[in-house]
Amino acid sequence: MSRLRWGVLGTANIARAQFLPAVRETGQRAVLVGGRDRDATAEFARAHGVERFVEGYAGVLEDPEVDAVYVPLPNPLHAEWTVAALRAGKAVLCEKPLCLDPRQVERVLAVAETAARPLWEAFVFPFQAQHQRLVELLAAGAIGDLREIVGSFHFEVRTPGNIRLSREMGGGALADVGCYPMRLAHELFRAHAESATGTAVLGDEVEVDATALLSYPDDRRLLVTCGFRRAYDTTTVLLGTEGSLRLDNPYHPGPDTVLEVRRAGADPVVERPTRDTRSFSAALRHVAAVLAGEQAPAHTALESALPVARALALAGAAVSAP
Repeated sequence: MSRLRWGVLGTANIARAQFLPAVRETGQRAVLVGGRDRDATAEFARAHGVERFVEGYAGVLEDPEVDAVYVPLPNPLHAEWTVAALRAGKAVLCEKPLCLDPRQVERVLAVAETAARPLWEAFVFPFQAQHQRLVELLAAGAIGDLREIVGSFHFEVRTPGNIRLSREMGGGALADVGCYPMRLAHELFRAHAESATGTAVLGDEVEVDATALLSYPDDRRLLVTCGFRRAYDTTTVLLGTEGSLRLDNPYHPGPDTVLEVRRAGADPVVERPTRDTRSFSAALRHVAAVLAGEQAPAHTALESALPVARALALAGAAVSAP
């Protein structure tokens, strides 16, 4: 399975920019891409190293040479095609958010529970060396007891027709990027968010900038700030009883990305744990190892998708409240 064979549903930018380069970095194969427009899909395959193409999505799921399916379709299509891929016997990596609301997540997970192969939501950071080092530092008491996470995720959306600005397409700053700090909080707090307050700047259809404060058991909290109106920023700070830990980019780090530990009375400790050039690579290696029977599935959607969906629902209700 080191040459795991992937099928891709659609020709989304994230497939081109993130997923397919990681397939190449890990020595796996992109054997088939399906898309709505035959000519555009053919050109996408040619330009980005996919071996074959097919018109439509169903042909990818029916192809016996496809071991696993990547689903980077618009948010409203995630549930339908993830379920179809699972029922076709494929492992599935679906882009975040898995679904648009907790009830829809529950329905997809009910299928995943009995599926032959696992489902992952494409938060790939838990597989990366930087995140594993972060977990080690916290377990060793590097900043004492973790009490608060302050997580930013901002970038500029300049095109008026971008689907991130469409309510019908499941857009909005929280669903698109605010979900990342919520997944990080789930990984580190290992608990469900209990309540939320927040505020937002509204565009024509969705929030384009938002801040939400989510409370977790034992008086822990997550402060999320996210939006589409300023320069790229994923700075995250973990605040503990004895210090703080700062991450330049917890979600898509590169070899130069910095992790910094600060404690009173001590010099800052700076590390750069990341080795992969592509943020998806570690996750793809894990999927291959699972399908080869070499590793047990970790960080699957069954473990995390519902807590994140519920946190998103709490934050969404808070920022839209009058």
